[in-house]
Amino acid sequence: MKLFAPLLLSGALLVGAAPCASAQQAPSPYRTRFAIDAPITVGMGAASGLGLYLVQQKSGLNAEELAALDKNDVPKIDRFAAGKYSESAQLKSDYLCYGSLVAAPGLLALNPAVRGRYGQVMGLYLQTMTTTAAVFTLTVGSVTRYRPFLYGSGGKENRRQSKISTNSFFAGHTAHAATATFFAAKVFNDFNPDSPARPFVWGAAAVIPAAVGYYRLQAGKHFVTDNIVGYAIGATVGVVVPQLHKTANRNGLSFTPVQGINANGYAYSGLLLTKRL
Repeated sequence: MKLFAPLLLSGALLVGAAPCASAQQAPSPYRTRFAIDAPITVGMGAASGLGLYLVQQKSGLNAEELAALDKNDVPKIDRFAAGKYSESAQLKSDYLCYGSLVAAPGLLALNPAVRGRYGQVMGLYLQTMTTTAAVFTLTVGSVTRYRPFLYGSGGKENRRQSKISTNSFFAGHTAHAATATFFAAKVFNDFNPDSPARPFVWGAAAVIPAAVGYYRLQAGKHFVTDNIVGYAIGATVGVVVPQLHKTANRNGLSFTPVQGINANGYAYSGLLLTKRL
């Protein structure tokens, strides 16, 4: 199972690539500007660094605090997961998550339409992933929620008392996997709007992070609600960031990040909405 989901995405993207093998280089459906996008990406990276700093300031539970944890304090929707622990499930979730982060951009390179604009697509991918990383690290650095396995006896003592064990909300593996797969599906969809493979690509993009979330649940790393939030955030970022860069020549409406200095010397930033008539 741990290899099936990446293979599912691989097969879907490869099926989509085959009919386009002899096509001419397609125009990019995206508009990017280094002067705007580079600072945004760097800013997201800086926000991620701040989030990691906040995580380092947290503290774990001591033995007495661990003993005082009560499953009945967990919301009913999540209570069934309290006490779960599985190292094999954790390993599978790692394979799926990290595999998807590499497979998504790698497989896009096999699509001829995308390959002609691969540098631009990778710039967007970096911006998309750093956006999710910023949201994730700032959240776990600010919110304390104990991982499900702490409500049982599983795990080594040093892990149980680690500050990382307070980072249950929200599910980072699930969020990052969803960002990668939905980004790949969105980019494939925009570069190949007439491809019959699009439903399969979107289906694979949806299944992989769901599998990651399942294994994170079984591993005792996250509750159901942690995974739902992580999935929703990851999928949203994976789709919205490329959409914000869409040009108007394909669907008539586009959003473009803008920033600069006005006549009074004040800096500004925002989104430029363009509608093609």
